[in-house]
Amino acid sequence: MISKLLRATKIERRVLVLAAIICVQSACGLFFLGDVVADLFSDEHMETVHLIAETVAVIALLAGVAYLMIELRQLLARFDQMETGLRVARGEVVKIIDDHFEQWRLSPAERDVALLLLKGVDNESIATMRGTAKGTVRAQSAAIYNKAGVDGRAQLISLFLEELLADGLSESAA
Repeated sequence: MISKLLRATKIERRVLVLAAIICVQSACGLFFLGDVVADLFSDEHMETVHLIAETVAVIALLAGVAYLMIELRQLLARFDQMETGLRVARGEVVKIIDDHFEQWRLSPAERDVALLLLKGVDNESIATMRGTAKGTVRAQSAAIYNKAGVDGRAQLISLFLEELLADGLSESAA
């Protein structure tokens, strides 16, 4: 349980903390509600001020529980929206990359190298991962840059960023 909590994301931890607070406050609210009811029906007559103070405390505590439950539901809904947005964004990025690769008519090997270039992997590491020579990766990179109409890796990355940001700006302007 503790190891699972340590691996949880920041949002998941917030959800767990809110749920724990709700449980503790609910238990406290029920305890004090029972105390107020017991005081009302006891033979001993308590001071009215004391009874009113306890009643107000119970109401405030239970209102806090209700508020936290609403906040927790909103947090979970926001988390779901963010997850959906991330999935859509990832899918859109992949689609944009694939569209460009098709337009440039990259070979399967060039596609692999281009993806690794976009991820920021250096030529030597690409050669090692693909089991090819560094010279082959340099030649494939040069072919990719030529087909894309850019001078190097920075311009290649910038081409995709520019398109993604331009789409985001046009949507926010609309």
